[in-house]
Amino acid sequence: MGLKSIDKAAAEKGKGTLTLWQFVKFIFVSLLAFIVQFGTLNLLYLLPPIKELFNTPFHWFVFNYGADANGLGFFIAFNISNILAQIVAFFVNREKTFNSSANIAVTLPIYIAFTLFLVCFSAWLSPFLQEKLLAAGLDGQLSANISSMACACIQFFAYFPFSKILFRKPKEEKE
Repeated sequence: MGLKSIDKAAAEKGKGTLTLWQFVKFIFVSLLAFIVQFGTLNLLYLLPPIKELFNTPFHWFVFNYGADANGLGFFIAFNISNILAQIVAFFVNREKTFNSSANIAVTLPIYIAFTLFLVCFSAWLSPFLQEKLLAAGLDGQLSANISSMACACIQFFAYFPFSKILFRKPKEEKE
């Protein structure tokens, strides 16, 4: 039984079953995005040019990345990994989770704006959490991973209802 036949069977059982099935698929896509994000974060953490920036504090707007929280290096690594994860999530959720044929020229800019908001929120929240974890005695990379996981969790619960609305099929295709 293929994914399309499961999608069709869920749709035939009603909106509630379809939404539940979409949520299950969304979880798996989110796990894929999680792997992309944490793999990228930890690979970037190993790169000498990023490591060199750990001791460089970064303070701009609401972003406060002190040297004790790995500074500019963490800001760069965290945001690159977060953005890559969201790119993967956009395309896989559009195609597989919501089976959407919504116009990419319309949905992508809206998704990018929402993503920028969440990335900025996470870029603000993550160093705050990381500093608290470092103060509690955790090492830099572990605190980076935990703060990144907390932000990923928040994003997960924000993205599902947003994506459900954004990736609706046009009315003529719902029949």
